[in-house]
Amino acid sequence: MQSLLEWLPYLALVATVGCGVMAGLLFAFSNVVMRALAQLPPAAGLEAMQRINVAIVNPVFLTCFVGTTLVSAIIAAITAVVPDQGWLFGASLAYLVGVFGVTVARNVPLNNTLAAAPVADAATHWPAYVESWGRWNHVRTVAAVTATAAFAIGLFDWGARFG
Repeated sequence: MQSLLEWLPYLALVATVGCGVMAGLLFAFSNVVMRALAQLPPAAGLEAMQRINVAIVNPVFLTCFVGTTLVSAIIAAITAVVPDQGWLFGASLAYLVGVFGVTVARNVPLNNTLAAAPVADAATHWPAYVESWGRWNHVRTVAAVTATAAFAIGLFDWGARFG
């Protein structure tokens, strides 16, 4: 266990950066991308989002998204049994549940439904997608920002106690 504890601040630093990158991406979608797409005619918005959903599945995004998930899971496992690491444990849970969990349970199924939607039926599918996907993306954004802040506080706390 001692060797895992020695790695904890480095893992937390990686998680802080990963959460920060994800928070920025999710914030950009909530604050700019979805607003802009919602202003397009339904067929254009639907088609643009279909292309975004294909383009985002790339090595850089997946490394950040999945890598942060894995590091957060490792941190959660370590801090679940280590006293006085509540900030790091809470940060891990915020990311695992609020970003990864919501993505898998809500946003990806919505994306899959949108991928199957014919552009000709955009007026039926697009407005509901924008509303639901946007709402869940706001949840992910808040969770990512919260996780970033909690990881940073946890690192500061670690340094104050052990640094």
